[in-house]
Amino acid sequence: MSEQPERSPSPSKVGFALNRRQLIVGGAAAAGGAAFLSACGGDDDTTATTAAPEATTAPEATTAPEATTAPEATTAPATAPPADLGEVTFGSNYSDEKPKAGMAAAVAVSGLDVKINTVDHNSYQENFNTYIQQPDDVMAWFAGYRMRAFASKGVVGDISDVWTGLGDMSEGFKNASTALDGKQYFVPFYFYAWGLHYRKSLFEEKGYAIPVTWDEFLALCEQMKTDGITPLAGANDGRWPQMGMFDMLNMRVNGYDFHVSLMGGKESWTDDRVKEVFAKWAELLPYYQPDANGRTWQDGANVIGDKSAGMFLLGNFITSNFDGATQQDIIDDIDFFLFPEINPEHGQDAIEAPIDGFMMAASPKNADGSKALLGSLGTKEAVEAYIGVDPSVVAANGAADTSGYNSLQQKAAELVGGSKYIAQFLDRDTDPSFAADVVGIGIADFIADPSKIDTILDTIEAQKATYTFE
Repeated sequence: MSEQPERSPSPSKVGFALNRRQLIVGGAAAAGGAAFLSACGGDDDTTATTAAPEATTAPEATTAPEATTAPEATTAPATAPPADLGEVTFGSNYSDEKPKAGMAAAVAVSGLDVKINTVDHNSYQENFNTYIQQPDDVMAWFAGYRMRAFASKGVVGDISDVWTGLGDMSEGFKNASTALDGKQYFVPFYFYAWGLHYRKSLFEEKGYAIPVTWDEFLALCEQMKTDGITPLAGANDGRWPQMGMFDMLNMRVNGYDFHVSLMGGKESWTDDRVKEVFAKWAELLPYYQPDANGRTWQDGANVIGDKSAGMFLLGNFITSNFDGATQQDIIDDIDFFLFPEINPEHGQDAIEAPIDGFMMAASPKNADGSKALLGSLGTKEAVEAYIGVDPSVVAANGAADTSGYNSLQQKAAELVGGSKYIAQFLDRDTDPSFAADVVGIGIADFIADPSKIDTILDTIEAQKATYTFE
């Protein structure tokens, strides 16, 4: 297997259609950028206009944080801030060139005096548990479990009052920003979606219809098999890609609330409801590309590209596998649809869409300024400023301009914006180590031998007891 991390990629590290030609000419509407967004060891970007002293409250990191002030806004603030709210500090993991410049542009929209303390994103995430003890006023982070865990510990601040001004955010985004106490602690910024990706031309050539129900889905898989096409691309190298299949099956069988409760350690993995998920999954395995555990997601993307496989459950970053200079026709031909309904009680009301955004310290030095900044970052003007620099993601704000989006971004905005529930992906919705070291291994073992599912689930449940959940 290749040395991939056993976790799903962050939206800030993947893009949509990587069109090298468009990137060269600098087309603003080109949706791409993963080449800019790979992990880096430190910061050498000098985008910001004014240097400030190094912050003493930034995360422990191998490279000292670079403190900058946001450039003057070129767009008027969405809502004019009070005359003098003082300086707000902002801890940022947007350390690569494009994201860093994009974040400076987004912060500038607020019109506030903001000192941005940037740390390379790997060090930021690895040291976040230490950093959160003495954080900046506002900080970049992730929705779902990774937000709720810190809310439960009381180390981030309630920003429910900020949400009263975020009318352009959908119910799904609000749910993803809500902790177990029913209060909001997070402002979403952008996302990408997971779904069943396919080649539009293949479906047209074969007369395939988009399945909406489980029976329709199985019938389509059977028809593809009859037609000599592998119905489902199978890839699980790194032991994270197939976590997405578990998530979607669990939410379709048992609903979002049960899924979140299971991820939070509050349900048993030996529960009959979990066993039903794997029973449904077992119905799909005969339609998988063989040897999934030894295949990378790029291998799976390739068989979608050459039409030897019909569908692939993956994030929209599937298109980053193809070279825009020579394979733009494939990129333009890829579309996706929602995972089909299994239990009518839950329908297709949940989607998987990892969300990046922002939290506030539990006791910020500048509470009023912090909430003003968070309110601004939740506006369409702020995320439009970001995407104007780094057009590789989809805005969470439903009023944001989508005219420059490619077809996948447009579809993601439509489907996620209309979803009642938004999951963050298994390794973001539960303890990351539990996901990688326990559930990921269990899923790989199930794919290798589904007959051992009872033993696998017993093992997961036993090992769960060694972890502390939110």
